[in-house]
Amino acid sequence: MNILAIIPARMGSSRFPGKPMAKILGKPMIGHVYERVTQCDLLTKTVVATCDEEIADYIKSIGGEAVMTSDQHERASDRCAEALGYLENQDGVQYDIIVMVQGDEPMTHPDMITEAVQPMLDDPNILVVNLLGDIETIDEFEDRNCIKVVCDQQSNAICFSREPIPTRSKIEDIPMKKQVCIIPFTRKFLLEYTALEPTPLEIIESVDMMRVLEHGLKVKMVPTKHNTHAVDTLEDLKKVESIMSLQSL
Repeated sequence: MNILAIIPARMGSSRFPGKPMAKILGKPMIGHVYERVTQCDLLTKTVVATCDEEIADYIKSIGGEAVMTSDQHERASDRCAEALGYLENQDGVQYDIIVMVQGDEPMTHPDMITEAVQPMLDDPNILVVNLLGDIETIDEFEDRNCIKVVCDQQSNAICFSREPIPTRSKIEDIPMKKQVCIIPFTRKFLLEYTALEPTPLEIIESVDMMRVLEHGLKVKMVPTKHNTHAVDTLEDLKKVESIMSLQSL
């Protein structure tokens, strides 16, 4: 299997402009993500997809590969689909699985890529997987930057939301869960995804996977054994830096 990891990143984040190049322990965040992803042995190749020369130049400076994409994409998945077309033409290779790893997940562990991809290797009927993490505090549960998810009895997503779901009144009975943005697609489905019309809940929640659910398709949720915290704000950056300073990969 040819398995390609694509890390979409852009400087124009509305919540934290310039986020990919913000430094954690002296290194730009996108550098942490890139280096951690490349350590996964399952991957054939890892690239960063960006519309910003600053990010591309940095990745190239550390020996990595970057692909320039349009600055018009609203969804990271669409950016990955554009990058895929370029890479397959360049490399003369057809990739079987494309793993999207968001550029604001600096605590990504290489094993998390394996956790996400393995179910697809075991079951060719799975189109797309998201990792599933634990929400451990009420503050995170109520944070709009944390994307909450509820699942059915077969571990498929029912809904993603920036609002606290399920209802606050029963959270002692049902664990609070969050989306972790390590998301492998089959090649065929990534191309189908980008051809689907954007959907109302996708737009209002600003969550790529709602496009999948609103078109009646399934997203398989897979628990990760690793703790992780995405960076959406400067406060997140400080928290993650504090955690990472005490860890070794």
